[in-house]
Amino acid sequence: MNKDWTKLMIGAFFEVLWVIGLKHSNTWWEVLLTIVFIFISFYALVKSGETLPVGTAYAVFVGLGTAGTVITGILFFGEEFKLSKILLIAVLLVGVMGLKFVTGEKGASQK
Repeated sequence: MNKDWTKLMIGAFFEVLWVIGLKHSNTWWEVLLTIVFIFISFYALVKSGETLPVGTAYAVFVGLGTAGTVITGILFFGEEFKLSKILLIAVLLVGVMGLKFVTGEKGASQK
């Protein structure tokens, strides 16, 4: 996995953190930390989009963020576990992985 895909994964990780922060921030410093997470996640998305196709990068970013947020909600915040929800997230992740495998980087002539 190259550095641009790694940036995208880091951005998706911080997306999960800021989405959780939107719901669970109660103090000014938690809100500030949520804002920092938003900037980090979108900065990573933008930087990875400089090399990766933007549509693919955004789809992977949102897919991983969605899956991570749902799984985190189930594991840490008592959200309801449903097999159908997990199966649909698995389908989403298979699609995201498929996009990663079929998408190459932009060549030097495409920049």
